[in-house]
Amino acid sequence: MTPDDKPITPAQARQKLQTGLADYLAGRGSEAIVFRLKRTKKASHTYPLKLTPQQRETLLRCTHLGRTLKKKMAQAGDGTQVVPVTWNELHTLNDETGQAAVSAPSADKKRLMAVMSRVIKFFEEEDIEGFDFLLPAPAKTDRLFQFKITLLDIAPAIWRRVRVPDCTLVEFHEIIQAAFGWENYHLHQFEIGSVRYTEPAPDGDDTDSEDETDVLLSTLLPESSRTAQWVYEYDFGDGWRHEVLFEGFPPAVPKAKPPICLEGERACPPEDCGGPPGYADYLAAIADPQDEQHEELLEWRGPFDPEAFDATKATKAMRKVT
Repeated sequence: MTPDDKPITPAQARQKLQTGLADYLAGRGSEAIVFRLKRTKKASHTYPLKLTPQQRETLLRCTHLGRTLKKKMAQAGDGTQVVPVTWNELHTLNDETGQAAVSAPSADKKRLMAVMSRVIKFFEEEDIEGFDFLLPAPAKTDRLFQFKITLLDIAPAIWRRVRVPDCTLVEFHEIIQAAFGWENYHLHQFEIGSVRYTEPAPDGDDTDSEDETDVLLSTLLPESSRTAQWVYEYDFGDGWRHEVLFEGFPPAVPKAKPPICLEGERACPPEDCGGPPGYADYLAAIADPQDEQHEELLEWRGPFDPEAFDATKATKAMRKVT
């Protein structure tokens, strides 16, 4: 789309989106989905666009954003952050993500389309009737959820017990990352029953997984739930699999705002150390000055105490991403 294209009506935009999304799901995503709507609010009005670090990095690398928008992305803090964007910047993001997703690699394409989906929700809010085919996200409850999360195939066990508010699976993913101390730059997925949940796959390449973006814990764990056991996998190369054991709905505690890491044991393994087998080799090498990799591994990550863990620090890290 060129800058001279005229804004289209909500009905025309809805038809364009329906056609484009159908093409993506059918594997015919060769044309970008871009459009421009008439502005209904002041140009200075901003919209709170929630973006993960991976989404911001992909936007900066794969799209052509203006200087101001680039600066907003680059200055966002650690973890998922709300980036305030104007109406014109929403359209820029819509145009750029739609164009870039056509030829982007699979992981980048998923992130671009996830951003585009969030941008479209702001257009929906501007004209509900024009976008009534887009379903609103379910409302969060005021319940608390308690989980014990244990890293599998590691002995002695590395685990965390956390108490979290109702949140989406993508937000829960970020809480797990912070509680353990992972650096959150690899892909992930949840295995819940027979269903896999992960980042959106708008290109249709991964038809066996569901979008985690708007799935709330309260929809997966209704009040009647007593126990539930999920698997959370992080970094498909190293294969860090975690058992996520639901322990119930704890009562709210005054002056103890969730999320909270109640307790846990042992440090998170270093990123990219090769999964459980590689972690065992890493620990053996740094503990043995005679090992040929001893100095190299110490230089790579510095001193490492596998027994170190601080629930207070884990709680602070979890609250930074929520």
